[in-house]
Amino acid sequence: MEDFFRVGVIANTHGIRGEVKVFPTTDDVERFKWLKDVYLDTGKEKIKLEVAGVRFFKNLVIVKFKGIDNINDIEKYKGKDLLVTREDAVPLEEDEYYISDILGAEVYTEDGKIFGKLEDVLETGANLVYVVKHNGKEVLLPAIPDCVKDVDVDAHKVVVSILPGLLDE
Repeated sequence: MEDFFRVGVIANTHGIRGEVKVFPTTDDVERFKWLKDVYLDTGKEKIKLEVAGVRFFKNLVIVKFKGIDNINDIEKYKGKDLLVTREDAVPLEEDEYYISDILGAEVYTEDGKIFGKLEDVLETGANLVYVVKHNGKEVLLPAIPDCVKDVDVDAHKVVVSILPGLLDE
């Protein structure tokens, strides 16, 4: 299971006082309002940063970090991820799970046969779509109750019903 979750990506600097424009990658952009700490993933290490201020501009979040008061201190981190720990992640409701916790799960059909491996999850406007590697090909399965019958995070297992037309062979 993942210990860190990405909540945004530093898109660019904002002004000369060390603020950054963050493209949010979280379902709940409002979470930035109460976010106290984030981890900056430099690719080599994770640097803990304290959030000093947040405001919203169009589809971006303008973030100010404590102790970073100059554009030169933050400019080198453009394109880098901002992460939160599992403890600071948005709490789950009953029967919800984090997508990162099911990536790589074994996918079975309702009759217990192995179907493939969950490679990715796509977010569409209507519903999530599971990308499953099946016989060397990618199969797209809508994450709807008629198709996805069970998700067992602990067992790292997903049970699906293959709807007519999903496998064009």
